[in-house]
Amino acid sequence: MNIIESLEWRYAAKKFDGKKILTKEQIHTLKTAFNLTATSYGLQPVKMVVLKNKKIQQQLVAHSWNQQQVAQASHVLVICTQDNINEEDIEKYFELVKYTRNTPDEILNPFKDYLKTDISNKSENQLALWMKNQAYIALGNLLTVAAIEKIDSCPMEGFNPEKYDEILELKKYNLKSALVLPVGFRAEDDYMKDLKKVRKNITDVVIEIN
Repeated sequence: MNIIESLEWRYAAKKFDGKKILTKEQIHTLKTAFNLTATSYGLQPVKMVVLKNKKIQQQLVAHSWNQQQVAQASHVLVICTQDNINEEDIEKYFELVKYTRNTPDEILNPFKDYLKTDISNKSENQLALWMKNQAYIALGNLLTVAAIEKIDSCPMEGFNPEKYDEILELKKYNLKSALVLPVGFRAEDDYMKDLKKVRKNITDVVIEIN
């Protein structure tokens, strides 16, 4: 299928087949896609937890508005933001740029100094919102890649982040859960799988200026 057919095939799975498990190759594809996601300034202030533990998945259902997909899914991807971001993070990023591209300091330093100033001038709430926006970009990319790979998914905002953070022990990683994405394979008796996709006409959502 081409990409449009894959996106037509995709829907938010309401029931997963708990007996079907993603292969290591499929999980590797999702991890690589996450890592290749575009982020503001390229700073990647997001990380992803790949959970494959039925006991923990079942425990998280109660903190996910009782959405059973969390327990049924082959894996649960939890997109997280950093608890904070500082000059050390920026320094590490530019060290990576220098190592990867062999870019001279005289070219990197002006942009590095700009980023340090920009980040330091943001309030805690502004930084949290900025990082949450990066999580949504990653989620969108994962949904598309999963569809192309014929991996079912169900994006979730409806969960208790504090409980997820506690159960997954995210504090020790300097992370906070932002979004949840159970992935796996749709159940044959999922009532949603054969329903037509409901979308507005393209002309209602796209404005062309020539």
